[in-house]
Amino acid sequence: MKHKWLEWAQKIQSISQSGLAFSKDVYDIERYEELRDLSAEIMAEYTDVEKETVKGLFALEKGYQTPKADVRGVVFEDNKILLVKEKNNNKWSLPGGFCDVGLSPAENVIKEIKEESGYEVKYKKLLALLDYYKHPHPPQPFHYYKIFIQCELIGGNPEAGLETSEIGFFDENQLPELSVDRNTESQIRLLFEFLRNPEKETLCD
Repeated sequence: MKHKWLEWAQKIQSISQSGLAFSKDVYDIERYEELRDLSAEIMAEYTDVEKETVKGLFALEKGYQTPKADVRGVVFEDNKILLVKEKNNNKWSLPGGFCDVGLSPAENVIKEIKEESGYEVKYKKLLALLDYYKHPHPPQPFHYYKIFIQCELIGGNPEAGLETSEIGFFDENQLPELSVDRNTESQIRLLFEFLRNPEKETLCD
């Protein structure tokens, strides 16, 4: 769940970014840059990330700040769920990632599943649109929406990608160690509810 310090830092960052995007006055720009510096200092104080690293991330953001969209593919086979092992931490997640500009959410998830698992799928149903900070994820500098899309397996073979090392289908009660910044155990169990009840309504935080 969201930490209060993180909420403050993100709000300060959002205000500073909007101000830098629309302000013309040199003194206002200076004040908004100070706010951005303050938000980076707060982040660095409560995390293991250096202040200059955080400032660099924030400096890359332009225009009015909005939540980032992270899409995750949900593929069931023989009552098991498809997961991929991430190379960067050797933990498991639903295939997916940030949505690319120019692609729809469904197109993004189909692409991500192919790249990370080798499987070919087609869109089936939007299962859930969740707010990152309403679930037990670790703190992150930015605000994310998590989009969980169920897809149907239509072809391909298991094949690791640039960011993944293993592919597997897992029973609900035999889940591997999860990459909790990408998906939590409670979210995976929530997705199995859709397998048991295909008529379950799409969830939205």
